[in-house]
Amino acid sequence: MTEQTAGRRVVTNMALSLDGRYAGSDPQDMSWVMPYAVTDVARDHLTSLWQPATTALLGRVNAEGFLGFWPTVIGMQGADPRDEGFAKWLVETDKVVLSSTLRQAPWERTTVVDKPTAQAVADLKATDGGDILVLSSASVIQALLAADKVDRLALTVFPVVLGDGPRLFQDGLPAGRWGLVSQAVGEHGTLALVYDRLR
Repeated sequence: MTEQTAGRRVVTNMALSLDGRYAGSDPQDMSWVMPYAVTDVARDHLTSLWQPATTALLGRVNAEGFLGFWPTVIGMQGADPRDEGFAKWLVETDKVVLSSTLRQAPWERTTVVDKPTAQAVADLKATDGGDILVLSSASVIQALLAADKVDRLALTVFPVVLGDGPRLFQDGLPAGRWGLVSQAVGEHGTLALVYDRLR
């Protein structure tokens, strides 16, 4: 039985290979993701995550990538409506970027926070709003998993074995149980999974 967390939920989203990696040996090369990220199941999965969220939480590197690309999708000829919907949400929603080096946010509606991840999330959870969505920022998700601060874990598993590169789940995480909330299988064997933390 899933016991809902009072207040705002921390929802993390990450794409993984079959061998549990979020990147290959070259972290900048995301070509392994692209054939699967544009499937209906991946787009519907992301839509179901951002719609109840009112805050995006990102690490600096991911923020630069996301906020450099997604606004260009708005009004793009031939853009999938789900991609455009996410792009508009990302531009218009409140964003928190965790960084010890960035002093000023170059993006609108963005606050830069230089605090430990768990503390930054505790501060956000003390405010009003919808879900706090962590978008593919591995270092942020790993810190939240280590502190047992993730309420909902969303994964898109792509049928690729990378063989090398960093893994999302590292040794030493606190033991815990998770309940499956939803599952969907899509084109090319893409798998979208959502789990809630059982407390």
